[in-house]
Amino acid sequence: MSFPSLLQRFFTDRLLGQLGASPHTVAAYRDAFCLLFRFASEHLGRMPSGLRLEDLDVSFLGKFLEHLESERHNCTRTRNNRLSALQSFFRYVAFSEPALALHCQRVLAIPAKRYDRGPVEFLTEEEIKALVATPDTGTWIGRRDRVILLVATQTGLRNSELTSLRRQDVEFGIGAHVRCLGKGRKMRCTPLRQDIAAALKEWLLERGGGPQDTVFPSSRGTRLSADALQRLIARHAVAARQSCPSLTAKTVTPHTLRHSAAMDLLRRRVDLSVIALWLGHESTETTQIYLHADMRLKEQALAHATACGLVPDRYLFPQTLC
Repeated sequence: MSFPSLLQRFFTDRLLGQLGASPHTVAAYRDAFCLLFRFASEHLGRMPSGLRLEDLDVSFLGKFLEHLESERHNCTRTRNNRLSALQSFFRYVAFSEPALALHCQRVLAIPAKRYDRGPVEFLTEEEIKALVATPDTGTWIGRRDRVILLVATQTGLRNSELTSLRRQDVEFGIGAHVRCLGKGRKMRCTPLRQDIAAALKEWLLERGGGPQDTVFPSSRGTRLSADALQRLIARHAVAARQSCPSLTAKTVTPHTLRHSAAMDLLRRRVDLSVIALWLGHESTETTQIYLHADMRLKEQALAHATACGLVPDRYLFPQTLC
């Protein structure tokens, strides 16, 4: 069976038919292969329809992964995610075409790259205020951007969760909240503060549309893409540096705003299990990264560890007569 046929069956039969993969998973796998096709076109001179499975050997895929990091400046985690998508395909091929098992085995042996886990980057209250104040509320796009930043920093929604919000997912009145379908197809509701709910309600009155329409459309009325949201936040972060110089040392992304929402909850003494539910984490182990992020929390713990005034001494075992 040809490579295009195997790839089509992988997406239609394996991902959609057998696994029932979410649209986000299918889109991530699609993006990985689009990047691979572009790289193959430049380095092998072949269109995707002319590729053979034998062309995608360990040496070529290694160069592709290096290209992601060196030229596209993807982080190690993104590089590993692309590799995982490719290996999932080759795992499927190994079962579908036993004659290619050795080739697939070599690809599946490519290891994920290890990386250092740095501290969680988040924004302080002052930095959030500076960021939210940046959009020009005299324009339609500026009013939209301001509400996006307000909702993102208070709810901690992921990039995909924020861009896929529809009008029917927003509830006002007593217990105002937004509903979203997160990772693992888990539906969760996130409460809205009164000021955030008021700003969002005002925006939706201006935005108009039906229940199925997105809350934050693009200038063309379509759903915002993940890249567009990232560029939007990065643009306002650069502008906010003028009034808040501490933002200069930070890279602000949608996930940074998600971390900021979690740190705000933690500083307000919200239990880790509640924060995990708020963010849609699978377990509290993921949420524990925030315990190590804020030095003020550690300084408060250190303040309770006062010296007792006793001089340490070595314990001597009492001498007894035999």
